[in-house]
Amino acid sequence: MRQRTLWSVVLVTGLAVAGCGSAAPTQSSSGESRSRIVVWDWKSGEPAVASYLEKAKADFAKKHPNVTVEFVAQPFDQYYTLLGAATQSGKGPDVMLFNGGGQLRDRVDTLLPLDQYVAEDRQRLAGWDAFSKDGKIYAAPVTLQGHPIYYNKTIYQKAGLDPANPPKTWNEFVSGCAAIKKTAGARCFALGNKEGFGIQFFMSGLGPGILTPKEYDDWISGKRDWTSPHVKEIFALWKKVNDDGLNNDGANSTALFNDAFAVFNTGKAANIIGLMSDIGHWKDFGEFLGADQVGVMTAPVVTDGAASVLPYDGGIGYGVAKSTKNPQLAADLVRSLTSTGALTAFYTGAGAITSDTTIDVSQGAPAVAAIVPQIKSGKPALHVALSSKTLDLMGRLSQQLLSGSASVDDVVKQLAASDKAS
Repeated sequence: MRQRTLWSVVLVTGLAVAGCGSAAPTQSSSGESRSRIVVWDWKSGEPAVASYLEKAKADFAKKHPNVTVEFVAQPFDQYYTLLGAATQSGKGPDVMLFNGGGQLRDRVDTLLPLDQYVAEDRQRLAGWDAFSKDGKIYAAPVTLQGHPIYYNKTIYQKAGLDPANPPKTWNEFVSGCAAIKKTAGARCFALGNKEGFGIQFFMSGLGPGILTPKEYDDWISGKRDWTSPHVKEIFALWKKVNDDGLNNDGANSTALFNDAFAVFNTGKAANIIGLMSDIGHWKDFGEFLGADQVGVMTAPVVTDGAASVLPYDGGIGYGVAKSTKNPQLAADLVRSLTSTGALTAFYTGAGAITSDTTIDVSQGAPAVAAIVPQIKSGKPALHVALSSKTLDLMGRLSQQLLSGSASVDDVVKQLAASDKAS
């Protein structure tokens, strides 16, 4: 069942609600000409984003008082399938939400380049690279998505570890995990890989502690050497962490959203590779553990000289369909959805670290204070550089690695072939 949130910025009487896009003019009951824009996403039905949508609505209404905007909230697990089918049938929306990276880049042939429409926003917003391909922008970033390692300060303190100084190296980290298990009875990591998403978080969260800066930059630029020892180390460590009992039991049968987060929230694991946006993030965890008890660390160093930076990209962003009948109108809606007022409300209401670099977060929770200063020196997340096809394959192979039915050499060989073909 699709949930719909209808933005009517004019008085609408007897409007027939439909899920396909058309920015073509319609006629109101009073004879006034107006247009309608249809937006697809998976967020607009969530209470946490209500204030964000209201701010964006008000901003857009000031510019276009005679336009009706219809939001259709699709189920996330079916979103891209439904979007693809609607687009192919010519009944897709005018504006649509995307995850940054492969999910957008695989579909740029259906999207309108936005460079001319968002030129004024380029300096204010961060995260554009995740929504760009071949030098063109296809969506405007709403949030920044990254993969900091969160830790439970209460458990660290109970284990005799210093909550103010998390481990800097992998050996220190593993030693701390042993103390945590002995004194607090908790596992080291909360992990969910039922959907195959866990490996993406692991790669981007811990990869900066494994790859050298040059290897990291080469990976992001597309010069990926899947057979290099350090790339293999990412997958070998993925398996070793599980084999050594550092993860919660049954990682392959545990959903990342939201069962793995619950493992961390309930104190059954001391660490989790989480998110920066509006779920599985500092605010969610703070509601369970207490805001002051949520710590943040970058990847413990496995390889001497590793990059060990905050991995982040544009998280989610809105793009415009190439087929829309009014590109300017649709692009103006995207700009309202990324306006400072709307994004401030998204941060305040949902706890998302947004793309707007002008928003003051200095009075935020300690975890926010730890994350935001790292954005300037951060680098794109490793998994976001991969195509959606390769990510899907990596998810399946990661499950086989945990179950022992595939070897690291076989996994990197298959992924290299998929990456080359993408």
